[in-house]
Amino acid sequence: MRMIMAVVPKKSADAVLDALVNAGYTATYSETRGGMLRQSQLSLFIAVQEQEVQTVLDILKTHCKTRTKVHDSHAPQRFNPSSHPEIVLGGGVVFVWTLEKFENL
Repeated sequence: MRMIMAVVPKKSADAVLDALVNAGYTATYSETRGGMLRQSQLSLFIAVQEQEVQTVLDILKTHCKTRTKVHDSHAPQRFNPSSHPEIVLGGGVVFVWTLEKFENL
């Protein structure tokens, strides 16, 4: 078994979850905040068989395309706008690890 943890933008979350459910997968999720601008995301946890990992990754890539440009006026004060006039947010981050044990309780 593999555990996929995907951190996706909140704007993409419904599309990602719908696509996963329509493909027969389930996900546990939690609203999270992080990053430099503390944007809201969903952290999804999806347990799958090893041979299903690529299918789930493809679903995530297809449905997690929301990107937003944030100009320096929205950045925290400690951020140096002269070095980064705009920041691109969106997409997602995925972690995959092997589960040593998996049980339904």
